Amino acid sequence: MSLFVINRYLGDEVTTSEDRSKALLQKLHEQAKDRQQQQRPHSKEKGTPKSNHVEETDKTISTETETSRKTKKRKKKQEEEVKSPSENEQDSQLQEATHIKEKKQTKKKKIIVEEKDESPEHISEHDERSRAEQESSKTEEESRRAEEESSRAKEIEPSGAEVTTSNPNSILLGGFEPKAVEKVLPVLPQWLTQPSFLQKNIKQNLVPIHDIPGLHPKVLKKLEVNKVKDFFPVQAEVIPAVLDSSCHGFLLGKGGYRPSDVCVSAPTGSGKTLAFVIPIVQTLLQRVVCEVRALVVLPTKELAQQVCKVFNTYVDGMGLKVVMIAGQKSFLKEQESLIQKTAFGFSSLADILVCTPGRLVDHIQQTEGFNLRHLRFLVIDEADRMIDSMNQDWLNHVTKAVFRLEAGSPNMLFTRKEPGILTAASSCLHQTPLQKLLFSATLTQNPEKLKQLGLYQPRLFISKQKGNPNDSSETQMEPSISGNFSLPEGLTHYYIPCNLNSKPLILLHFLLSLRFSRVLCFTNSRDASHRLYLLIRSFGGIDVAEFSSRLSPGERKRTLKEFEQGKVQLLVSTDATARGIDIKGVKCIINYDAPQFIRTYVHRVGRTARAGKAGLAFTMLLKVQEKPYFGMLRDAGAPELQRQLVKSECLKQYEQRYEEALSELQKAVKNERAQKRS
Repeated sequence: MSLFVINRYLGDEVTTSEDRSKALLQKLHEQAKDRQQQQRPHSKEKGTPKSNHVEETDKTISTETETSRKTKKRKKKQEEEVKSPSENEQDSQLQEATHIKEKKQTKKKKIIVEEKDESPEHISEHDERSRAEQESSKTEEESRRAEEESSRAKEIEPSGAEVTTSNPNSILLGGFEPKAVEKVLPVLPQWLTQPSFLQKNIKQNLVPIHDIPGLHPKVLKKLEVNKVKDFFPVQAEVIPAVLDSSCHGFLLGKGGYRPSDVCVSAPTGSGKTLAFVIPIVQTLLQRVVCEVRALVVLPTKELAQQVCKVFNTYVDGMGLKVVMIAGQKSFLKEQESLIQKTAFGFSSLADILVCTPGRLVDHIQQTEGFNLRHLRFLVIDEADRMIDSMNQDWLNHVTKAVFRLEAGSPNMLFTRKEPGILTAASSCLHQTPLQKLLFSATLTQNPEKLKQLGLYQPRLFISKQKGNPNDSSETQMEPSISGNFSLPEGLTHYYIPCNLNSKPLILLHFLLSLRFSRVLCFTNSRDASHRLYLLIRSFGGIDVAEFSSRLSPGERKRTLKEFEQGKVQLLVSTDATARGIDIKGVKCIINYDAPQFIRTYVHRVGRTARAGKAGLAFTMLLKVQEKPYFGMLRDAGAPELQRQLVKSECLKQYEQRYEEALSELQKAVKNERAQKRS
């Protein structure tokens, strides 16, 4: 065994990697020569230079191999002197085997070298045929694919269109005309997708007050005194729905269940205020003890004052008390109008409370004895804006005040608990339900925002768009899904192309040349309205006033009264007057600054064309504003605006006086800044 190991080790030393490679090359060359002689004997006669080159390479390789062999033999002789004779015999056998292997490898290498050195002239006919067959098969496959693609293109193309292919590799495909993208409808709750529709046309859908079931004789008499003979479509639908939920008194709704909340989305000037005033007044006629049972929350002081005025008109002689807390009086005076301290504790002085959210939270936290434990109706007017102000957390304060337990009597008979999951035990506990009534011209259709209000099985009333009364259910559902806002029926829209320099001149042209009266002009900021007011006043010839937060509540009230009486021709205002305020006699609205949102536009133009009357609305648009503005109206489903051009010749007569007014405006602004600094 030891001898075998030694011999194998010695053999490995002799045949190194370099020697093996050389031997393999030699064998390959020899094999290539033999094959070349057998296949092409005539190649020797010709004596081509390439064959001579191969012979020379073979000679060089053979010489190199001989020198390497000699060196190997010398090493072997030196090692044989040390080895035994038996080992020498085994080494000789191994050497012979290696020589045989080397010859075979050299032959293989020669064949490879000859194949590489062959010129294109010596390529076999078999190779040329195979290549020709491959190319023909490729062309057949390409033509077949071209025919299949052309047949598919013809099937895809509409009738009448043909595909012309001059080259099978170039194919013209058709049927790629632009198609209308289908609108993806959101998944909404059932009460949003299946609302109760209201007729939009007021004049053609008036309902006599005596045709509404369930109205109290006192309420009917009060309506006749105020010259109300017919109800608008919104009032004719909403009033019976609210009365039906309170027909069994304060504790139960229809059928003994908790009443559903009501949401109303109708155009401006459609009579939404009277739609909640009448049912609340009639329901509270049954009350015995004076407690706050109706709470109306509004975003602005002016709107709160307007709603309070409507309530006072219909509670006169009914024994009900209406109180307003909107910051127009001092906090102490408001407390005195809300609560009266007696020998038995505190007693409420209000049945109906009209307020703004900030002032309401102040009284809940600071006014001793003020509570909302008997609240039956929570009315949220201009609901979309009130939802935006939910960061003040006013609704959370209201709900906590409604369901707050009295400290002295935790086991009272009619303890109010915040409603949860309906069970047999909870249905046996009778308590006053809190019903929420939402009203807005731009009520949001976003379920995430409406969820903040905590509505209970709400019922939605929405104004129906123009169209055939025999429309399908899918088309009738479109307003509730798309969230389009309704505009007054008698409103006509225009837009005026202009630039920054011509805007004041166009306004002067409307007031002086066209002699528009009772024009309400809207700007986007308080400073812009004040500068425009100063500019028109310095120009002269126009009775102008401004309405913004720069004025005190008393000044704003006086300004609105003068405008309604016709003493003011132009009222320059911010969006403070755009929300809900009913200004009588407004014939024209001018958007001096284009509104940035569709809701702002709806509320601005809603100050005219109220109660079914006609009105005009003009919007001044710069060239840059036209495309996004039209896109905003188109997405909201509003009608297209008509273009109203004002020629430059009509404005030249005002340019000289306008330049003088500008210089006076600069002086007035400098004086105002100096007064502020001092």
